[in-house]
Amino acid sequence: MHPTMTENGPIQAFLISSDTCFVRQVQNIWPEQEMQWSVFSCAGAVVEQLLTDPPALLVSDSVLSDMTGEALVSLVKSENVYRQVPTVLCMPRKDLYGDLDWSRLEADDIVFTPFEDQEFKARVELTLNRMSRSLDANPLTRLPGNTTIIQFIKEHIEKKRDFALGYADLDNFKAFNDKYGFFRGDEALMMAARVIVNTVRSFHGPLSFVGHVGGDDFVFALPLETVEAACKRLVASFDSIVPSFYDAADRERGSIVSKDRRGQTQTFPLMAISIAVVCNRNGSLKHYAEASAIAMQLKKKAKEDPGSVYVIDQRQA
Repeated sequence: MHPTMTENGPIQAFLISSDTCFVRQVQNIWPEQEMQWSVFSCAGAVVEQLLTDPPALLVSDSVLSDMTGEALVSLVKSENVYRQVPTVLCMPRKDLYGDLDWSRLEADDIVFTPFEDQEFKARVELTLNRMSRSLDANPLTRLPGNTTIIQFIKEHIEKKRDFALGYADLDNFKAFNDKYGFFRGDEALMMAARVIVNTVRSFHGPLSFVGHVGGDDFVFALPLETVEAACKRLVASFDSIVPSFYDAADRERGSIVSKDRRGQTQTFPLMAISIAVVCNRNGSLKHYAEASAIAMQLKKKAKEDPGSVYVIDQRQA
């Protein structure tokens, strides 16, 4: 997907400036099917519009009739609802040598005027991509989240690339989290993320990818020829580390006593990792939902084993 387009069409952007030449130059950089600009000559009108229809991008001149561009950006970023809107501030190059306190400037990027169209285009698109990655990243592990995961899978399916997609989750994580608390639960999730990332990285290549769906669910991708070796290494690494997360008595017993989902006391084994591997061979996968459906079937089979296990889809195209 083009970086300045969404699944619902062109990026809706705000442009704030009273300089008609500046406005015309910016508007002509992208075709309308990629970027649509709502133009404002002053900041006040922007604030009113922001409340009802926030944009996907805000570009402001530093010189406005009712407030400075820096003040407008600070106002936008001060509101939790709108602080994630990517903002680019355009200012005269001479300001680079002034007494502006750059540590207090809240814009996501700056462009000095006058500028070349390609430079402006590159900086805006880098800002959009950077903010998109930041918003999508899992807040705990900082791994790519659902949007990036889905885009990755869709792209590789559409291009009919051979690849293996691993869906991993932790068995008995809820029982661990309930007994030891969220802090130690987060430590366990971070450990799982590191094990998956380090394992996948050791089989590096153009198809290497790790994402965090949420909770104890992770996704990774590798070439078909390396995925089984990676799964073996991942399982072995996880099983060697996980006992250290338990108190000595639970570790020696090999289980913990906690309440199940119905509130009844039950004995739970130590955490294990289950991996369902979906394979795209010769374009066998047609869409993302098909990969998810196959993974769900394989996960059920993997859960039949009480320990750490991986199950690889053996279907042929």
